[in-house]
Amino acid sequence: MQYERVLEHLRALHRPGFGRPSSLREPHVTRDGTRTVVTADVLHKLAGAPRTALFTAEDGRFRQVSAPGASARSGRFSPDGRTLAFLSDRADKGVYQLHLWAEDRLGEAEAAPAVPGTVEYLHWSPDGRRILLGVAGLGAELSGGQGSGTNRGGIDDAPPWFPRVDDDVADEAWRSLWLYTPATGVLERLSAEGLNCWEAGWCGPGRVAAVTSEAPWEDSWYGAVLSLIDLDGAVNEVLDSKVQLGLPTGSPNGRWVAVAEAVCSDRWLVAGDLLLIDGASGAVRRIDTLGTDVTRLEWIDDERLGYLGQRRLDSVAGIVRIDDGSVSEVLATANACGGSTFHTDGAFTDDGRVCTIQESYRLPQQLVLSGKDGDRVLASTAHEGTDYLRSVAGTAEPVTWSAPDGLEIDGILCRPAGEGPFPLVVNIHGGPIWQFRDMWSMKYPWVPLLVSRGYAVLNPNPRGSSGRGQAFAGLVVGDMGGDDTLDYLSGIDALVERGIVDGSRVGLIGASYGGYMSSWLVTQDPRFAAAVPISPVTDWYSQGFTSNIAAWGNRFLDADPTQPGSRVHTRSPVLHAGQARTPCLNVAGALDNCTPPTQAQEFHHALRAHGVPSVLVIYPQEGHGVRAYPAQIDFMTRVLDWFERYMPGEGALATQREKERTSV
Repeated sequence: MQYERVLEHLRALHRPGFGRPSSLREPHVTRDGTRTVVTADVLHKLAGAPRTALFTAEDGRFRQVSAPGASARSGRFSPDGRTLAFLSDRADKGVYQLHLWAEDRLGEAEAAPAVPGTVEYLHWSPDGRRILLGVAGLGAELSGGQGSGTNRGGIDDAPPWFPRVDDDVADEAWRSLWLYTPATGVLERLSAEGLNCWEAGWCGPGRVAAVTSEAPWEDSWYGAVLSLIDLDGAVNEVLDSKVQLGLPTGSPNGRWVAVAEAVCSDRWLVAGDLLLIDGASGAVRRIDTLGTDVTRLEWIDDERLGYLGQRRLDSVAGIVRIDDGSVSEVLATANACGGSTFHTDGAFTDDGRVCTIQESYRLPQQLVLSGKDGDRVLASTAHEGTDYLRSVAGTAEPVTWSAPDGLEIDGILCRPAGEGPFPLVVNIHGGPIWQFRDMWSMKYPWVPLLVSRGYAVLNPNPRGSSGRGQAFAGLVVGDMGGDDTLDYLSGIDALVERGIVDGSRVGLIGASYGGYMSSWLVTQDPRFAAAVPISPVTDWYSQGFTSNIAAWGNRFLDADPTQPGSRVHTRSPVLHAGQARTPCLNVAGALDNCTPPTQAQEFHHALRAHGVPSVLVIYPQEGHGVRAYPAQIDFMTRVLDWFERYMPGEGALATQREKERTSV
């Protein structure tokens, strides 16, 4: 019955949108603002993972511009706006190659020569003559935000009996840079072997700014440096950092390099300070972005640098004047502006407008062009299915409370109609360096489902979250499971005191770092009625010898696993399981390299050994999280059933009353 309830909920949401764009991301716009392109998911049924396609906005509606059948993404217009470059896997599913479509040519897009691997991103040179390609060899590791595992996934043709081999050196695991010249059709490698290029952008037409390391393993990214690479392959390291670097991009004339510096918990999830580096002298300027953690950078011209980012719960876009470092903001809104990515994103026009994907908990995604004259909605994803979700998802509102040390903590509370008190599920975000914003479904499909069944859902941004500056983000480093624990508990206390929440029915759910905190909190406080840790870390010691980001965990704990009594041991939920009393549904993906499924398994067995109800669910084809159908239907069914069994909401109570009425 529960499975049918969840299935009908998902059908009501998605069926009216079958074949239509959803989960928009990667917006781009021509310099004159006349043409746009976005990447979107396209579902045709609740089976497997959706394919992706490119859409443009015309006459208030989305029109697909990529060919049906294959997946396409990362559309980027040339500087003159006449050619659209994008990535597609039409030749080999899951392996993306460069394609070009010119507006003055009819017919299909033309494929560029194939690179040895899969293209992760592309950038036009400032003069439009070349295209920079970031290429990952097949077998390269994926970050947790990408789903973990490797980019080979289940695509290769190895027989079922073939072993998994983890080599010390695997040529195919490296990330490299390539250049393609459309006028001549010449494809050539730029970066040398032995240099791993995680992310790159042009710095003038004659060199490239890249975040590089000497090893290709996922853990190597956390110590990567900023390098300048000339077109002859010569490399010059220009910046090292005690934290992480991302979003490298140079001015069109090549004089300046811009980069974001931030404490990060996941590759490509960078939200931090904006640095400008003089390419000739190496001098570094730190730009004041008025309290905004920068998540996207784009040069408009030699004198103006556009940025997007997050300031507490707001999405912000601004422009830096390079001569004096002054900032003017184009956009500041409570709506989330990243689309279906983790951070705020967008693209700028020559006249300083910005194109974003805006949404909120009750606003389906829409493509918006913003400037001095306000916002212009270009197209929306709204349909009968999104109308249905709005009818059952309740409302969302920002809330604040004070932690025991006086630090103000933000969150977003989603709740059903009525006065309460409601049973509460605390939805804990991953990272820990990430944040909740006012997003459609709060980015997690279980949130509106739980609200529809009578639960309030608190989405907190404890210390360590982005959007509050690097000092705030850094508070969790060396103290994971410390004061952030009290940020959650004090938030629950505040909602109970305000009469919103029933303190006897409080549960936890979270993935990745949220999975860790869901496991940790039940060992620190007996109040919780049920918990669902997803892709958790439960034993920092074994995590340190099985995860592909082991060094990250040790660094964020500021601990050495070989030293007894360090935080590796004192902050591991599995070693405190004897204090837990909360029934736990432990969920993991068999393909997860970031938080291996043995982490959930350890906690499951530790709980059972102490007589605590526990269920272990491992999805064989999933990585870091549960993403594909029908696994997601099964997962959401188990989540809803778990909470309704141990802390029933109004939906479960109404169902029980109906059963009792009909049985009389």
